[in-house]
Amino acid sequence: MVVFFMTGRIILGLFFVYNAFHHLADLERMSGFAGIKGVPLPRFAVGFTGFMLLLGGLSILFGVFIIIGIIILEVFLAGVSFKMHDFWTVDDPQQKAMQKVNFTKNMALFGALLMLMYFSHWPVSL
Repeated sequence: MVVFFMTGRIILGLFFVYNAFHHLADLERMSGFAGIKGVPLPRFAVGFTGFMLLLGGLSILFGVFIIIGIIILEVFLAGVSFKMHDFWTVDDPQQKAMQKVNFTKNMALFGALLMLMYFSHWPVSL
């Protein structure tokens, strides 16, 4: 079972690290979208959330400060999901579908992270 847990932990951690890189490498485009959505200081917000993704992803990947890393990711997902992926306000069917997929994915990740908070010690952690 440790192999399954470790495999899932690596996949989940790398998912967040990858998205952190995407936030930071594509800062201009993502800041433009955040600005359209009404996010104040969009460039700062995208950079800051990229940093949140990086910290949380590395926490999961290496098993350090696990609860803190999960809380950081929970705050990120709660804030971003309702502001950036508000599919219920979108009229275009294709955009609505895309935002709904992103919103529901984020809610599934939110739930998975809540479950991971149950475990106070993870195997093979730093």
